[in-house]
Amino acid sequence: MTESPHWAADAIFYHIYPLGFCGTPARNDFSSSPLNRLQKVRDWLPHLQRLGFNALYLGPLFESTAHGYDTADYYWVDRRLGDAAALADLSADLHQRGMRLILDGVFNHVGRDFWAFRDLQHNRQSSPYRDWFAGLRFDARSPYGDPFSYEPWNGHYDLVRLNLANPAVREHLFEAIRSWVRDFDIDGLRLDVADCLDLDFLGALHAFCTTLKPDFWLMGEVVHGDYRRWVNPQTLDSVTNYEAYKGLYSSLAEQNYFEIAYALNRQFGPGGLYAGLPLYNFTDNHDVDRVASKLLDSAHLYPLYLLLFTMPGVPSIYYGSEWGLKGQRTPHSDSALRPCLDLAGMQRTAPHPNLPDDIARLAALRQGLPALRHGDYSQLHVAAQQLAFIRATAQQTVVVLLNAAPAPAALTVKVPAGFVSAVDHLNAGNAFPVENGSLSVELPASWGRVLRLERAK
Repeated sequence: MTESPHWAADAIFYHIYPLGFCGTPARNDFSSSPLNRLQKVRDWLPHLQRLGFNALYLGPLFESTAHGYDTADYYWVDRRLGDAAALADLSADLHQRGMRLILDGVFNHVGRDFWAFRDLQHNRQSSPYRDWFAGLRFDARSPYGDPFSYEPWNGHYDLVRLNLANPAVREHLFEAIRSWVRDFDIDGLRLDVADCLDLDFLGALHAFCTTLKPDFWLMGEVVHGDYRRWVNPQTLDSVTNYEAYKGLYSSLAEQNYFEIAYALNRQFGPGGLYAGLPLYNFTDNHDVDRVASKLLDSAHLYPLYLLLFTMPGVPSIYYGSEWGLKGQRTPHSDSALRPCLDLAGMQRTAPHPNLPDDIARLAALRQGLPALRHGDYSQLHVAAQQLAFIRATAQQTVVVLLNAAPAPAALTVKVPAGFVSAVDHLNAGNAFPVENGSLSVELPASWGRVLRLERAK
């Protein structure tokens, strides 16, 4: 088991894809003067604070050709977003508000406009950077007509895989990270396609980053596999919890809490595969359809976020989803997932204008009950439309009860011995007796209760 940095274990993340959020041109002309569109992110910080977020994850920020994951230069802020001063001002503002800053680390591949790749195109075999790229061959041509071939990421030849075994490449990337910490005071990185990165590279990255900040946080994008392969004291602090992602929405869309209950128990229950690991939980992001487009009943947004904020792990919300914003990817574009949003406009015309208030309540609840952040997980009750579980530390025991039904539901569950009452922290003013080891409550429609168990005084 890894020990997550204390701040990350207590974090609530807000995720922004800045190139879309800020409404930048689709492609970089590499000649325009920098335009400070990052000011828009600063303008949203009071909104994030009000909702209870204390960490901001920003997608790609550095000079790229189009979507940010096709890096042209790791040492320059993308001119479509601003410059180093704009990013430094954003970071300073964010930290003054007591929030942490996480950036996207795109190290598996670069774009074809990456300066070293341009040198390779010009100088070919004589380029001093010919060993910087994976699978380079001069006896074949690339689909773009280059007089050489190379290894692309996932078949996308606009994304050129780096040779991360090359010490010079590692030094270049690590020095970039050093400059990000020095100039922008970043607190961690989300590693793009971390499941494609060599474990030796991740180990070296982890060792280097801890020399910059002892509590530097590394979270990897991992879709499949044994999470403990990546989350351990030598490599990463967390990974994306794609295992639970589908169950979070489909258990509601299909009226089948058994699905997410099975996943949570497998991951975090007694003897669970990932018990104690601070996995990064999400309901949507820049790569997948908005969760509001996945649910059949928009009322299920409420029990969905209630579960997200009370299950083990670190919760994250993608920008705009706090209002139930919809969006679906197409075979040819992710742009619908990455819109330019106006705060005042969202507050006036959002599909679910009251949802942010409930998210703020959930964030405050999570911060106010340590068991929701650090407690063990055990299940009490599973039915098609109801789910109940316990989060418990040595000092605090909390019962979470969820109802996906469109009508109130009565539920009785057995609780650990020694407790005499339960106080509802989600619905203020409600308290319930524990009789003969049983707790009986009525659950509101499409909502739930979060009950702190109390012993006799």
